Amino acid sequence: MQFTEAKMGRIFIIRLHDGERIPDVLEGFAENQQIKSALCFFLGGAKENSRVVVGPKDGNFLPPEPMSTLLKGVHEACGVGTIFRNEEGTPKLHMHAAFGRQQETITGCVRLGVDVWQIGEVIIFELTDTEAKRAVDKKTGFEFLEVR
Repeated sequence: MQFTEAKMGRIFIIRLHDGERIPDVLEGFAENQQIKSALCFFLGGAKENSRVVVGPKDGNFLPPEPMSTLLKGVHEACGVGTIFRNEEGTPKLHMHAAFGRQQETITGCVRLGVDVWQIGEVIIFELTDTEAKRAVDKKTGFEFLEVR
C-alpha cells in the first residue's frame, strides 16, 4: 500500500446537458479550472450506445484485453471517480459507474465514452497539496495512480 495526504480545495457543482460525453467534458473542465487532483460523483442518465468497459477478457493475460459493451436503451446512472494528471500533465478521469434499466445493471469504466441523456449532475471535490499523479505501467498498460 502507498498513501499520501491531501487537503480539500474548491468544490464544483456541475450540470451536464443532453449529449455531453463523459470523460471528455469532465477532463476538459478539469483542464480549464486547473484541477490537478479531485474526487467526483456522477448522477444522471446515459444514452443508448454509450460504451462501457466491463472487464478484461482474461484476468491472467497481460496486458489485458478489455471487454466493452454498448448500452441498449437509456439507462439510469451513478458513478464515482478520480481525476489526476498523467505524465504529460493532462487531467485523466478514472470513473466506474453503474447503469440500470429495468431489472438489469451494467457496471464498468466510462473511459470509452458515456453520453449524458437529458441531465447529468456532477460534484467535483478538488484535492490540493498532493503530488499524486497517473503513470503508465509498462506491464499492464494501465495509468496507475502514483503517490509519494
